[in-house]
Amino acid sequence: MALKHTPSQTVGPYYSMCLADPGQNVLVPPSETARIRVVGRVYDGNGEPIDDALVELWQANRHGRYRHPADDREAVALTPGFSGFGRSAIDPVTLEFSFDTVKPGRVPAPDGTTQAPHLSLVVQGRGMLRPSWTRVYFDDEPAANAEDFVLSRVPAPRRGSLIARRESGVTPTYRFDIRFQGPDETVFFEF
Repeated sequence: MALKHTPSQTVGPYYSMCLADPGQNVLVPPSETARIRVVGRVYDGNGEPIDDALVELWQANRHGRYRHPADDREAVALTPGFSGFGRSAIDPVTLEFSFDTVKPGRVPAPDGTTQAPHLSLVVQGRGMLRPSWTRVYFDDEPAANAEDFVLSRVPAPRRGSLIARRESGVTPTYRFDIRFQGPDETVFFEF
């Protein structure tokens, strides 16, 4: 007897149970002098903001070390209390996600060079069967971006979709909007 495959399903009505708790988007204490803020919106294929997306962040600390067993470089300092992971739901008023963190340091690349400072983001939402993965690079790191192992493999006309733009303000703030379709579609990676 052959069994039939169960058809795929979208994320159901219980998706909201997995959303971020308040404070999960703050990776550093207010006293952190190297604090930055990353903000943005998630847009659908029609250019409308998605109001119930969930954005997760994974990053190295400002010294370029991940808090992960695979990063065993003892010569590079870990930051006490810094996990390198955050989660942000979309704010219902501003329709933005946000993270308070530090700009990560450069990390090793597979080819023996170092990667530019970057954040890894995962975007999830109602109706998505699989999460989408992307990266955030910083516009004030042009030399490092030009040498980056991953960014240099993205077609030149598409690289801009991975660059966060610095805005004015007391706390350095970088804007990074995520677009799922259209002419400015964000580059997403497969894992």
